[in-house]
Amino acid sequence: MNKMHAVVQNEFGRPEVLTLIRDAPIPDPIPTEVQVCVSHVGVNPVAGKTRGGASVAKLMGTFPITVGWDIAGEVTALGNGVNRFAVGDRVFGMPRFPYPANTYAEFVTSPSRHLVRIPDSLDFATAASIPLPATTAYQIVHEAADVRSGQSVLVLGGGGTVGN
Repeated sequence: MNKMHAVVQNEFGRPEVLTLIRDAPIPDPIPTEVQVCVSHVGVNPVAGKTRGGASVAKLMGTFPITVGWDIAGEVTALGNGVNRFAVGDRVFGMPRFPYPANTYAEFVTSPSRHLVRIPDSLDFATAASIPLPATTAYQIVHEAADVRSGQSVLVLGGGGTVGN
């Protein structure tokens, strides 16, 4: 089988612009990349904004495009030079952000350094929900607020994925 399902869009807009296609080519990994069979995709605000034409939309290239970044899945092929993973490893991450990663698809390729192994204690759905919120929380604490070891931090309104 050389084809997969993918969600594409031919224009910017509301969710109705998303279309399921059944004959997208399965991407092959190039050196230092892995191919991942996607189990779950995180749908987050940047994907919605990009779908609508804002955020990183200008980086998506020409239509048709496939949005999405946060993924969890299983490694199915290795590009030359990849020694961090083996076929069958469970991985998650946020490939290529802010550039297109095309993760609303059954298979994606990713630079191996953009992924990490999923701990045995996590399921695919939970793992796919982590990358963007965790990156955002890290940036807030370490870059924006410049929190240092030994300091106390009060988090108000930490009810979303970034605050948990």
